[in-house]
Amino acid sequence: MKKLARPSGFTLMELVVVISIIAILAAVALPRLIEAQRDARVAKAKAIYGSLRSAASLARARCELDLANAPAPGKVSCGDTPPVVEMDGHPVRIVNHYPAAAADGIDVAADLNLAADGLSASNGTDVNSLGISVAARTYTVSGGSTPQCSVTYLEAGLKGSSVVGAEVRVATDGC
Repeated sequence: MKKLARPSGFTLMELVVVISIIAILAAVALPRLIEAQRDARVAKAKAIYGSLRSAASLARARCELDLANAPAPGKVSCGDTPPVVEMDGHPVRIVNHYPAAAADGIDVAADLNLAADGLSASNGTDVNSLGISVAARTYTVSGGSTPQCSVTYLEAGLKGSSVVGAEVRVATDGC
């Protein structure tokens, strides 16, 4: 007697159930993935913020040391015209004892590599917390939905004869 062959494979109902389960999992996982990407952009903006603040403080300290002591022969100094300090072997242009809001200023001081760091930079002016219009450099984090995923470095200004320190602002609403 011949044995009857049993059908093999999945039934249509089993396929529909499996596809439905996969679709539900994708619907739940996709928003979490998108939120993780946003969190990564926010973290990058905050890291750049910290890097710019630290670099500005270090450059100011280097400038103050240069002004307090005679520089070694052949070395750049904050007392030069234009003022320049050396950080990690690279010259950093200084304005009012802080890095300039430019590629040869704060970018060098913070050791930023715009392409590798996923950033774009633009120069302009902005008003600092004391209402003084100063040069500004804005770094926009790539991948954000609006330009409001950025960090802005505001150059140090003068109020009368007093130096108003550099400021750094971070905007993460559009990350």
